[in-house]
Amino acid sequence: MSGIDWGVLIGTIAFIVLYGVWKTRKPQHMSGYLRADNTERWWMMGLSIMATQASAITFLSTPGQAFEDGMRFIQFYLGLPLAMVVLSITAIPIYYRLKVFTAYEYLESRFDLKTRSLAAMLFLLQRGLSTGITIYAPAIILSAILGWNLTGTILFIGVVVTFYTVVGGTKAVSQTQRLQMAVMLGGMATAAVVVVRLLPEDVGLSEALVVAGESGKMNLIDLNFNPNDRYNLWSGLIGGFFLALSYFGTDQSQVGRYLGGETIAQSRLGLLMNGLVKVPMQFLILLVGVLVFVFYQFHQPPLYFNQQQAANVIASAAAPAWQKLEQESTLAFQAKKQATLDLVAAHQANDAPKKEAAALQAQQAEEKRKGLRAEAHQLVKNYNQGTDFKDTDYVFLTFVTQQLPRGLIGLLLAVVLCAAMGSTASAFNSLASTTVVDVYKRSIMQGASDDHYVKASRWFTIGWGAVSIFFALFASQLENLIQAVNILGSLFYGTILGVFIAAFYFKRLAGNAVFWAAVCTQMIIFALYFTTDIAYLWYNVIGSALVVSIGYALQPILPASAAKEI
Repeated sequence: MSGIDWGVLIGTIAFIVLYGVWKTRKPQHMSGYLRADNTERWWMMGLSIMATQASAITFLSTPGQAFEDGMRFIQFYLGLPLAMVVLSITAIPIYYRLKVFTAYEYLESRFDLKTRSLAAMLFLLQRGLSTGITIYAPAIILSAILGWNLTGTILFIGVVVTFYTVVGGTKAVSQTQRLQMAVMLGGMATAAVVVVRLLPEDVGLSEALVVAGESGKMNLIDLNFNPNDRYNLWSGLIGGFFLALSYFGTDQSQVGRYLGGETIAQSRLGLLMNGLVKVPMQFLILLVGVLVFVFYQFHQPPLYFNQQQAANVIASAAAPAWQKLEQESTLAFQAKKQATLDLVAAHQANDAPKKEAAALQAQQAEEKRKGLRAEAHQLVKNYNQGTDFKDTDYVFLTFVTQQLPRGLIGLLLAVVLCAAMGSTASAFNSLASTTVVDVYKRSIMQGASDDHYVKASRWFTIGWGAVSIFFALFASQLENLIQAVNILGSLFYGTILGVFIAAFYFKRLAGNAVFWAAVCTQMIIFALYFTTDIAYLWYNVIGSALVVSIGYALQPILPASAAKEI
């Protein structure tokens, strides 16, 4: 990287962190530290909610997802706007009326302590593990592409975020996230413009979209119902709706963002803003990935984007085989480039037969390229034991570092680090608040002073930061990163959401039945994950339905416990 890029990167990160610390420098009590004294405006909450979701994985892995699989991942978010409306009507008024610090406090009022503790522990387990991934993911990719030390990158992200979260609590998280969100959106919009400008002179945005469409990358909606298909209209609307209900209604990393609103109306507007803006934002990020794919139809891409792993193969006995694959890949690229140029020319001349023939030739060349990449992938697996092999996670940053002008490289790297810091800060803050409110204050140290609990929150923030950094240092992802985090969430969110649905809507269900139903459901979800091919989004629907149905089945045979109503 050039000096300009380093200046942009370091200056952006330093300004955001110092601004957050300065804005929250005054001493805080528990309500201020964990709930921002209910002073947040709707637009700040909306930005904070989106920044919490938009981890570095979003900006590293989602463009790679689109590069490989097209735009169909957008269907994952189709149920989100509807979920925001439902939560604005149901969950927010209850949380405000009870003046809770965490979502799980409500469960004790509605059921009992053990149900509250179970939901809190499931959240802590899920969020603690996924936070390690959100630190590890950008660190391993940045270290591979830029040559940064992996351990140092993990420690930098973890320690910096822990520092300003400990100092300022929820207010510091919100103050930094609105700046981080501005950098993220501005950076991705800039990337989209620059990709189009780097295309050949006679290829504009409309031609790029035609090339993407003929390559099968503009596959926005799939109407086929298939429970084993991760991304179609039905899995997005139904499974995505339940996942969003659970994530935004029961996950403290999100609930904590809108519990700090000035009023119920402000919190509702913040959630609705997220519902309205999130889908277009994800569309933009996916579109950047598709445009990068189009760019590589005219400029030869690497045979394998993770150059560090490719170098290990080149340095091994497999070097002749790798060189042969590279030569064949060059020939396939040249054929594909010519076919793509013919496709653009036929489109501009409005010559449908030639356009169809050129599109077919381009597709055949692309299939040849995919076959060569598959062979390269196998060589990489043979000579890189125990590492991540999802090459598409490296597509976007490879493009950034090799193709963008000086200054923009630093900006896009700042986007990645801002995303990592924003989502990680929310996670640390929510883990600490849940530990203090639902475990420490409720079951271990009751009746202590407000100052004591603020100090405990800071220590627990440090503790969870250390746990997440430790996990990140020894983690390795199994799939595309954006999918890995969503799979991990779906394994737990269905059960947690089922408990809250029983609390909100099924007033006859009592604590004993719901508690044991949740325990049984969690075991069933794990069994389904390890023994079936059901797409993970459906776990949210299945888990929610199982908690309620098993709860009703167990209610007559368990010891009686009064069903409370709030």
